[in-house]
Amino acid sequence: MDLTVKSVDKQAIANAFGRAASKYDSVAKLQQQTGEYLMELAQAEDIGNRVLDAGCGTGSFSARWKCQGKQVIALDLAEGMLRHAQEQHAADYYLQGDMEHLGLAENSMDLCFSNLAVQWCNDLPSAIQEFYRVTRPGGLIVFSTLAQGSLHELKTAWEQVDDYQHINQFLPMQTILQACTPYRHKLITRQYCQYYPQLLPLLNSLKGIGATHLHHGRQRGLMTRKRLSALAEAYPRNNGSFSLSYQIVFGVIDCDK
Repeated sequence: MDLTVKSVDKQAIANAFGRAASKYDSVAKLQQQTGEYLMELAQAEDIGNRVLDAGCGTGSFSARWKCQGKQVIALDLAEGMLRHAQEQHAADYYLQGDMEHLGLAENSMDLCFSNLAVQWCNDLPSAIQEFYRVTRPGGLIVFSTLAQGSLHELKTAWEQVDDYQHINQFLPMQTILQACTPYRHKLITRQYCQYYPQLLPLLNSLKGIGATHLHHGRQRGLMTRKRLSALAEAYPRNNGSFSLSYQIVFGVIDCDK
């Protein structure tokens, strides 16, 4: 089975998340929820002091680790995100880079922490292999990622409006499992659902966190009132609300070297 997600435009990803940096924390409710749970999973172990926050975003969880006395490296692909994290003094060191090609020494980290970032990789096994390479024997890797089935309400509605691929294609659970198979691991799946009184706030929430359609390029042109109305008409309702669900996979990998 192909373990990759093709055609990830990493410059587009960096630009989109960089533009979203200043307002990101005010709309990134899902990221806050999954990050909290990921911290719980990590803190259940004896993790040591050196932490890599891979895909740190605004640095909110880098700061949490730093407040616990950890020595934190904040890494992100987006210069705008990393600059925001640095302005907040969220970490000890800041590194702009790609988690599939970490510029870090082998066995240099006690914990690799990555919250809702690896879904933007071209190749999940490569990212996990890099996390494993830089984590010391006895160290820990924890990550969360969006999985296939996320945003299915929006996908279903768009399919009734036009033929364009509006929703990012996330990996199925089986593919994520295969990427983790070479290592001692456990995977946990959870579903999160958010509710909106109208469609426009729902769409703005995705735009606000930079998660526009990035895997295969973006559709040109504005969202017209007519298209918005057609999308709202096609959108499945949940007790009158517009719901948006996310399938999240949490991974915990023990580094047995």
